[in-house]
Amino acid sequence: MASEDTMMDPICLVENQKNQLVVNPKALEILDKISQPVVVVAIAGLYRTGKSYLMNRLAGQNHGFPLGSTVRSETKGIWMWCVPHPSKLNHTLVLLDTEGLGDVEKGDPKSDSWIFALAVLLSSMFVYNSMGTINHQALEQLHYVTELTKLIRTKSSPSSDEEDDSAEFLSFFPDFVWIVRDFMLELELDGRNVTEDEYLEKALRLIPGEDPQIQKSNLPREYIRKFFPRRKCFVFDQPTNDKRLLLHMQEASENQLEGNFQEQSKNFCQYIFTHASTKNVKEKTVTGNGLGTLVKAYVDAINSGAVPCLENAMTTLAELENSAAVQKAADHYSEQMAQRVSFPTDSLQELLDLHAACEREATAIFMERSFKDKKREFQKKLVETIGMKKEEFLLQNEEASGKYCQAQLEQLSEPLLDDISRGTFSVPGGYNLYLEAMDKFEQSYNLVPRKGVKAEEVLQTFLQSQAATRESILQADKALSAEEKALAAECAKNQEAEKKLELLRQKQKEEQEKLEAQDKSLQENLVQLKEKIRRESETLLKQQERMLEHKQKIQEELLLEGFEEESEKMGKEINQLKEEIEETENFWPSVFTDLFYMAARLILEQSMVQ
Repeated sequence: MASEDTMMDPICLVENQKNQLVVNPKALEILDKISQPVVVVAIAGLYRTGKSYLMNRLAGQNHGFPLGSTVRSETKGIWMWCVPHPSKLNHTLVLLDTEGLGDVEKGDPKSDSWIFALAVLLSSMFVYNSMGTINHQALEQLHYVTELTKLIRTKSSPSSDEEDDSAEFLSFFPDFVWIVRDFMLELELDGRNVTEDEYLEKALRLIPGEDPQIQKSNLPREYIRKFFPRRKCFVFDQPTNDKRLLLHMQEASENQLEGNFQEQSKNFCQYIFTHASTKNVKEKTVTGNGLGTLVKAYVDAINSGAVPCLENAMTTLAELENSAAVQKAADHYSEQMAQRVSFPTDSLQELLDLHAACEREATAIFMERSFKDKKREFQKKLVETIGMKKEEFLLQNEEASGKYCQAQLEQLSEPLLDDISRGTFSVPGGYNLYLEAMDKFEQSYNLVPRKGVKAEEVLQTFLQSQAATRESILQADKALSAEEKALAAECAKNQEAEKKLELLRQKQKEEQEKLEAQDKSLQENLVQLKEKIRRESETLLKQQERMLEHKQKIQEELLLEGFEEESEKMGKEINQLKEEIEETENFWPSVFTDLFYMAARLILEQSMVQ
């Protein structure tokens, strides 16, 4: 994020206007200018629990997100602050401060659920802020997590068991950090000291029992464990015992805060800076403008009365990113060609070699940035775009060659034309003198370097323009007999035919070079496409293996906690995932690649037909 674009203050990203979510167009404009990858940290929690203070600390400021000192919630909707990432070069840290949950002044409590869901969907690290301890009440207040599968769909045509399939959600959901403020207890369990993370995991253990209330209280625990495999906990002491200072934390200096709180705050910020990952949607890294696309897609779906669909949002993002990938790749091709080419090129092959090198680089850029281009529509568009640009360069090369050759020809032919005008060749034996002069002129012309592809054509045009003059000098030469004149005319006619044939052979050679260049372009596209599919298959396989490891861990925990029935259900999910992994291992590298290879060949060949 460029220094001139640094935001000095937060801005509202999503407004909550009378329980209607509205995306702030000014915030979208800011995101649209951020082409860097973004690390998105969102915070949620009950109102008046100090969320905004922590976000200001992450921004390196005391002021920024508004801090309230009354029972009234200060933050409405979702506020955004984009700052340069303090440790990840060329990354932007996007901080999202959400409206406090459970505000009694809200008319529709469902808006809390949507705010919570948006915070989860948009972030790469989600921070939940609570007070006191992680107890039954704290977990009940986190009931929003149990509503995620009702508020969000993974597929546009969901299956009946989608709610039970955490695998798809895992590929979209962020890491989870639980912050416990004003923590007054000792970190001890069963007489031994424990870490903050162990404290969290103990609190997330399921409670045995068939009572409906127990099962209900287990839901937040189950969903957190299921949807957030990467979890972290921080406990904070009270920042100060000075009540007046507590009400005006934005005015407090470091030395006015308790030492433990200062240390805990630093540890929290350092963890976020180090471990919060770049926002990804499946395998795709999200930039600022991509994040803006997701925000708008999710909010539009909510306002239409529909359930936000992750697959649809990803498709929308893919269209934006793939269009941008085509543009960036095409621009790179144009820029590199313009920098490297010097018109006119010595030969057509020289230009075609430059084209191949620049196209290869452009294709690599597209492959790196594009995703979910399953029908290869955008790749086809890039091939067509580069094809048109190549034709423009070919035309420019021809025009430059033609102009240069014409200029050289005019300069070199000037003495010859002067001699013709002065009647130098209108004497007995003049025809042979004319032929010698023409031969000398052609030799001089042929010695001119880098005339380019139009060299022979321009020369032939000039020679043809001299045909009448040549015939006139021949017929006026009294030193030649009628028979000699007829023989000379026949010789001239044969030479002209040979020149035309030579020019035809040159054009045929150039057409063959163009066809060979097209074939090489096709092969290069297919090689890069095949490599991209291989990388995508490896990425998918790693995701599935991580999901498998996570599910196996949950199954082990369920067995240890005595939940055999739930463990068996998880076992079915594990078996299903193992089958999917086996399909990926067998299907992607072989059949799937070959099918795409064939499909891509047809698409690319069709796009290359002129």
